[in-house]
Amino acid sequence: MKHHNLRYWIALKFVDGVGNVGFKTLVDALGSPQNVFQENINTLRMVPGIGEKTADRIKAFNDWEKVEREMETAHKMNVSIATFQDPQYPKALLNIYDFPPFLYVKGILGENDINVAVVGSRAASTYGKFSTERLCRELAMHGITVVSGMARGIDSAAHRGALAGKGRTIAVLGSGLDVVYPPENEKLFLEIAAHGAVITDFPFSTPPHGPNFPARNRIISGISHGVVVVEAGEKSGSLITARLALEQGREVFAVPGSIDTAGSRGTHKLIKQGAKLIENVYDVLDEILPQLDRELQVKFLQAKNSPQDNAAQEKGTPAAAEVSGLSDAETSVLKQVSSKPVNVDSIIVSTGLKANDVLSILLNMELQGLVRQLPGKIFVRKE
Repeated sequence: MKHHNLRYWIALKFVDGVGNVGFKTLVDALGSPQNVFQENINTLRMVPGIGEKTADRIKAFNDWEKVEREMETAHKMNVSIATFQDPQYPKALLNIYDFPPFLYVKGILGENDINVAVVGSRAASTYGKFSTERLCRELAMHGITVVSGMARGIDSAAHRGALAGKGRTIAVLGSGLDVVYPPENEKLFLEIAAHGAVITDFPFSTPPHGPNFPARNRIISGISHGVVVVEAGEKSGSLITARLALEQGREVFAVPGSIDTAGSRGTHKLIKQGAKLIENVYDVLDEILPQLDRELQVKFLQAKNSPQDNAAQEKGTPAAAEVSGLSDAETSVLKQVSSKPVNVDSIIVSTGLKANDVLSILLNMELQGLVRQLPGKIFVRKE
């Protein structure tokens, strides 16, 4: 978006009383924030839900120096501003009720990112951090972008796991991008920005006050296809994120912990209420993949068929072409099954065959000793 137009977006956000819903209402009614400021007072008052007081505040706004300082800081920090009209703005976020009119972005938001949020306790146990890093490393290796809040404990472990898996990760802050919180995560902040993005809807210099975090959590769940909770007490903020995810129609997962640990009570409560218990990365992928549109499914499969995966397949199992007597359809299916587990939905999408045909072929191959089925419709090549 042009620099000149962007100043009106920032200015309208600064007008007291407009809010996220009012912002979109005004833009929908008048076409752009610039038009909002240039419109006459009577027209503004007639916009549904705006009212006389808010219209008066818009016309009285004159703190353009504050707007310019905001834009100068963004330029100095190499921060972009993605409005809800921009391609970079997360499409999934547009589906929630009060999505922010724009996001401050340090890094790059991928238009086709397949996002899974992983959140949990700040006072995480060694088990919790280890489980989180392993899960997020494997999610990243499968082409999933890991989303979290860059807080201490589980959030930081989630980002580090994704980075270790050479994947993308997104941190959503409850502060301005120039206020790194916690301060010891400054290096992590830069690593995330270099391999994904750090985002917020709060202006620069906004401190990480408690009331900011529910709004931060709405963005975390809003940009994600599902939310994984690892270690959460009964009053953990992560449970708020899980509740928001359910309200937004997202999948909710929970990693079980010790029954003797207070930090497991929240996650166990989620499981009792219907959250999917997960033990490995495939428990997440099995639920997420069928929700994706065709374009994102192809991206997912391309990530799975990475050079590392192909090398492992070549080293560990014979190529499908080396197995004689197979039909074209059988060869196509067998090519998708390697020593690394793959779910049946991935095979269906990759081959383009009908689900019933793929299931029938896999059953025959299982009987022939070519493949082995694991729980959850997961298949691997038989050694």
